[in-house]
Amino acid sequence: MKIPATVITGFLGAGKTTLIRHLLENAGGRRIALVINEFGDLGIDREIVNGCAIEGCNDEDVIELANGCICCTVADDFLPVMQALLERDNPPDHIVIETSGLALPKPLIKAFNWPEIKTKVSIDGVISVIDAPAFNDGLFAHNPAAVQTQREMDENISHETPLSEVFEDQLMAADMVLLNKADQLNDGQIKELISKLEKQLRPGVHVVPTSHGNAPVDVLLGLDGAVEDDIANRPSHHDDHDDEHDHDDFESFVIDLGPVVDTEKLEQVLINVARDFSVLRIKGFVDVAGKPSRYLVQGVGTRFTRYFDRPWGADEQRQSRLVIIGETGLQQKEITNAIKAIGGNA
Repeated sequence: MKIPATVITGFLGAGKTTLIRHLLENAGGRRIALVINEFGDLGIDREIVNGCAIEGCNDEDVIELANGCICCTVADDFLPVMQALLERDNPPDHIVIETSGLALPKPLIKAFNWPEIKTKVSIDGVISVIDAPAFNDGLFAHNPAAVQTQREMDENISHETPLSEVFEDQLMAADMVLLNKADQLNDGQIKELISKLEKQLRPGVHVVPTSHGNAPVDVLLGLDGAVEDDIANRPSHHDDHDDEHDHDDFESFVIDLGPVVDTEKLEQVLINVARDFSVLRIKGFVDVAGKPSRYLVQGVGTRFTRYFDRPWGADEQRQSRLVIIGETGLQQKEITNAIKAIGGNA
């Protein structure tokens, strides 16, 4: 019997890691192995999962692929990891793969037809997670108002940005779409977004409004899609380009800070940076002076969440590190100076 695997995809900050925590906390006795792929130099998602102290979630069951986008490193990174999982004396009951927010799902789906894993694993389903407020604001596209104006002027012109292509490829590969953070919108807005999404989805793909990814686990891990056998029905913008896409469209860098005193001031600075420099995503950990716990900061656009996620370890070096992600051309020096200006006075 093949081991089922679930691919979780979705744009930056949509809530994929929160969904994974929900799956682990409600696994119902399943042994779940996680394969996490991040864009950027700081392994935040693995740390979030490992820091949440979920019963039954062991360090060896969380594998991070940090050498590049999973859709471009399938042969070098993903396949060896899958083979190692399958060769364990006690293999997992289910494998959950969280892709980078910038990854194309189709090359990953194709990898499940490789002889090394096809006879042992099947993709149960591809779940695309959407940040409902961001989608409502058009944040999946660069300057969506300008794009819409151009389209209205000439219906034959299409000026899709790299972000919109990534977003659409993730939708076209999905077996289920979670419209996450739906609690932040009203019923009319949710209904309108669902109608908009359904026009972009394959027939039979459901859009499920969720908050914190709280859909039933038996549904999320029981789609029974055998997706690797259904590749032809999942179109991609990159079907004519050997599923390659240009990661030079995006860049990331890390900022190291000292201890922070004023977290309110820190958040305001980060909001200003995201707004003024068109930053897509900011995430990281902060050492708050005088506090025994690590402070987690996550932002998409100008919306941020922040909280103390766990105590610092006795032998752990306290540090403040933020990863900044955006489209190519980020003003790294200016962004760094703006954030570091708060220094120990923040």
